[in-house]
Amino acid sequence: MEEVFRVASQLEALHRAECHKVFKEQISTRIKVRPELEKALAPARQFKEAAPETPVIFTVHELKRLARNAAKLMTLSAELQTGDIQLELLTDPLTRIYDPNGMGAMFFAVLAVAGQIERNYIREKTLEGQVAAAAKGNHGGRPKVIDDDMLTFAVALKDKGIPVPEIAKKLTIKVGKNAGKSPSVASLYRALAEAEAAAVDDSLPLRPKQRCR
Repeated sequence: MEEVFRVASQLEALHRAECHKVFKEQISTRIKVRPELEKALAPARQFKEAAPETPVIFTVHELKRLARNAAKLMTLSAELQTGDIQLELLTDPLTRIYDPNGMGAMFFAVLAVAGQIERNYIREKTLEGQVAAAAKGNHGGRPKVIDDDMLTFAVALKDKGIPVPEIAKKLTIKVGKNAGKSPSVASLYRALAEAEAAAVDDSLPLRPKQRCR
């Protein structure tokens, strides 16, 4: 009952904010594949491409509705920033609209720094684990499901606003026991996130994206 009331109050807040379209996703933000979030972002990108001078606002009830860790928040904020899509938060202490190319740019920069710190920590712990495993004679490793050619193609399609689940269907695994099949949507999300993280690490520009809330 408490969960129903919480969702209802969030939906009411979104309607009070005059959102033109509302998307509801009742799964954990820890889940990597979040179809409703992708559905919500798609029209925002499409509208911005069709009307570049028109402000597009992506509204969420609270920041943790987007993601539960800094790395994922950084990835999403970078996508909004490159697409010139504003982010509106409806609850304290961060209530306001953040323009990625205006006064709110500092907020997006803070998310990027937080994401970088968390990524570095994860990388360090991973390397420590690999060194420890190698010392025991366990070197691991397996063929990449999504190779560089597939990833380049996937990024190009994503830049055109094609949803990740649809992109996955257009790809074909070349090696391993799953050769000839399409990669899972989760694997593709992970590969795209790693590619974006690598671009940030190398100081490369990330590729670009109705008032949509």
